[in-house]
Amino acid sequence: MAKRKVKLKKKAKGLVLFVLIALVGLCVYGTYNNRQEPKKEEPKKVVKKEKPKEPKEYNARLFMVGDALIHDGVYNDAKNGDGSYDFKPMLELLKPIASKYDLAYYNQETILGGTELGLSNYPRFNSPYEVGDAFIDAGFNLVSLATNHTMDKNEQGVINSVNYWKKHKDKVVYSGQWISAEEREAETAEIHEKNGIKYAFFSYTTWTNGLETPSGKEYLNNVYSDEKAAADIAKVKDKVDIIMVAMHWGTEYSLGVDSSQDRIAKFLSEQGVQLIIGAHPHVVEPVEYINDGKTFVIYSLGNIISDQEGNERLTGLMMSVNIKKVVNVDDTVTVTVEDPHAELSYTKSYYRGKRNFKVYPYPQLNDSLLNGYQSLHEKYKGVVSERYPELQWGITGE
Repeated sequence: MAKRKVKLKKKAKGLVLFVLIALVGLCVYGTYNNRQEPKKEEPKKVVKKEKPKEPKEYNARLFMVGDALIHDGVYNDAKNGDGSYDFKPMLELLKPIASKYDLAYYNQETILGGTELGLSNYPRFNSPYEVGDAFIDAGFNLVSLATNHTMDKNEQGVINSVNYWKKHKDKVVYSGQWISAEEREAETAEIHEKNGIKYAFFSYTTWTNGLETPSGKEYLNNVYSDEKAAADIAKVKDKVDIIMVAMHWGTEYSLGVDSSQDRIAKFLSEQGVQLIIGAHPHVVEPVEYINDGKTFVIYSLGNIISDQEGNERLTGLMMSVNIKKVVNVDDTVTVTVEDPHAELSYTKSYYRGKRNFKVYPYPQLNDSLLNGYQSLHEKYKGVVSERYPELQWGITGE
């Protein structure tokens, strides 16, 4: 019995020793294991700093000339042997300039009713479609149609004119004549875009030569009223960056601005119009900024091509401006009409026989083409710059 107790004690001691050894082993293993595999730390997230917003700038360069007043001397000179017409040689010195601009404007003074209505001269004009072809070929893509000669060939003349311009709607924005009230409503609400700048373009005339539109068909010729212009502008004002208006206004053959032009310009500027392009006087008139610089006004560009007599009526104004839109860092938008430049043009013809009509920029003239052209240049520069002496002179299209 005593021996058995001794054996049990030995076994108990052995068990205790085994347990102690096992515990020590576990402690050693844990320490070793912790040294071999330290706890991994999660990588710190790298926060990328956003680049500060910068203003975005958009620019559209606009070139403008005046009235295409197509007398019989001009269209007879353009007539080919097969009965077609080609006015392109008359504009070949304008094309290298106009075609380099984003937008190029002119005023189609005489109705393009086509030969089927019979071409005609003053006082009730009608011109061939090829006039429009030549201006499109030269790079013009913005056309004013509301004039005092719109109704010279009655309603059919307007229908023919509008149908001609519709065929070129992929190339040209036009305004001022329509052949239905629905078309007028739709097209005066149109938003156009160039180089990221959204614009609206309207054309109005204050003169009709007594040739009123038929009752209920006032859409044929866009005759100006404050109420009509305000309603048109209100439709687009919040949807565009800039509103441009072509105005057929003023006093014929006057080198000065009359009170009605000043009043209408002020009214349009108050409605939000930033650029006003004037026609009708057939001679050049001043340009200026009004309303604290919010609106640039060209009171009259004169004629770009005609067969009128006298240097004042054969001299036209060419203008260029830059339309600049800036989207600021706070997402507000500012739009300005800036950097106005001017140059004069001259329509040359050889009066005996009325042949070889051609439009010359004044810098390309010489005394054999126009005697005393340099003094005339200075005279008309003075007229144009009268209200805006800071006007820069020289247009190249570059």
